[in-house]
Amino acid sequence: MDGDPCDEGACTETSAPLSAGRRRPALSTGAAPGATSAPTEPAGGWLTEEQQEAWKAVVGIASLLPGPLDAQLQRDSGLSLFEYSVLSQLSMRPGRSARMSSLARLASGSLSRLSNVVRKLEDRGLVRRSPDPADGRFTVAALTDAGWDAVVAAAPGHVDAVRTHVLAPLSAEHLRALVEIAERTGAMPGLVGDC
Repeated sequence: MDGDPCDEGACTETSAPLSAGRRRPALSTGAAPGATSAPTEPAGGWLTEEQQEAWKAVVGIASLLPGPLDAQLQRDSGLSLFEYSVLSQLSMRPGRSARMSSLARLASGSLSRLSNVVRKLEDRGLVRRSPDPADGRFTVAALTDAGWDAVVAAAPGHVDAVRTHVLAPLSAEHLRALVEIAERTGAMPGLVGDC
């Protein structure tokens, strides 16, 4: 039979959301006409419709928001969103410096990603690295004067973009809920203590 493999009801997967109490629709295995096999159920059961909607919202925010914010920074300042985040976090720290492990948490990135970005920022004269004077086993990243100038120049345009793309559509109640969600999920960057 040529044509669409889903003709004549061959496909049984639907786009209807799955609730915890409903069995997942069978998926066609292609082994024999009418043969189906159900996927293994997750340990906690399938997501409810409400949970699916919330998860889709998280994915949408994580996928779509960085694009316009990154584009604005690249266009106006020659910085990526992550580079700006690193410079901004350093600009707010005492002495405009932080241990790399702490800076990775503050900038919401892995230590390896941060190391690569800090190396590039160092090559541009915006950041310098040195052994931590309190404990030479650690490395400290510090904002240079040029780095300070770069973040100061980039900040107004970035704030406008954040207000336009993120904050303007949200009420004060939404903003409080967003912060609470970030705190509860561990997504809110912050210092737990220098490591």
